[in-house]
Amino acid sequence: MDGVTEKINGVSYMAPEKLIIDTDPGIDDSMAILMAFQSPELEIIGLTTIFGNVSTEDATKNALLLCEIAGHPDVPVAEGSPEPLKGGRPRVADFVHGSDGLGDISLPFPKAKKYEKNASELLVDKVNEYPGEVSVLALGPLTNLALAIKRDSSFASKVKRIVILGGAFFALGNVNPAAEANIYGDPEAADVVFTSGADITVVGINITTQVKFTDDDLQSLRQSEGKYAQVLCDMCKFYRDWHVKSDGVYGIFLHDPVSFVALVRPDLFTYKKGVVRVETQGICVGHTLMDQGLKKWNSSNPWSGYSPVAVAWTVNVDEVIHYIRELLMKP
Repeated sequence: MDGVTEKINGVSYMAPEKLIIDTDPGIDDSMAILMAFQSPELEIIGLTTIFGNVSTEDATKNALLLCEIAGHPDVPVAEGSPEPLKGGRPRVADFVHGSDGLGDISLPFPKAKKYEKNASELLVDKVNEYPGEVSVLALGPLTNLALAIKRDSSFASKVKRIVILGGAFFALGNVNPAAEANIYGDPEAADVVFTSGADITVVGINITTQVKFTDDDLQSLRQSEGKYAQVLCDMCKFYRDWHVKSDGVYGIFLHDPVSFVALVRPDLFTYKKGVVRVETQGICVGHTLMDQGLKKWNSSNPWSGYSPVAVAWTVNVDEVIHYIRELLMKP
């Protein structure tokens, strides 16, 4: 992971990487967020919230609570868009994460208040304050990032990199055969982001569904001295039961934690680069399709002229699970 070299008293050291997490917590979002707070190589400078696993309003409440659980109530939490770019009622997956998004375990209401500016404003402000230094981990629909790009045309060139959980590349989706939930939640926004020219890495569910915690893994986590192990395992009961019912998996997929690992340990994945477009109409709304560069086209097409993004292609499953376990079990 690249950082910024600073000098203190003439001694050079690697400063933590500044990170904003755009999120819809969400049980696996909660795991990734708490892992980020356990990572000294990162400086979390803000959370921005979006609909997806819950409404945007509930995502903000959950993000504030997670910052408090992590001991960082001072981290700004900026509320994002309550609806997709084109408007309409957002898709909310409360059947996966519980009515509160955190497994319905009756956690307290957060004491802190949300940031006075909205999510896209925070994103633009921080990227302009620290050009080339701020990375974004995007764990939900990409509405806030698209709004930031529309708000400031220099955003894409000033953000350091964006790591996205989204899409299903040459694999079935999880909303329907064509689409993955985050991209399906706002396909117009996803297409804006993928074609923005920013430095983007995208981790699809074709990768994340290869990485699971079994029931035994969850039991090991509960028995560990991990700082957040108990609360996360309590949350995970609802999530795990849904996986059994939906996928026949006795355990949980680690979608958001895997995407977090791609941010801090990109060496545990391989990638292919290509232009990615998102279908915004018809039965394949939310479908992500990458031009792999295998053919020289005779004429221009909707993929022509855009910057390629890095798409995670393979994953070192054992090493990624080991990395996630180490962070979640960290006292």
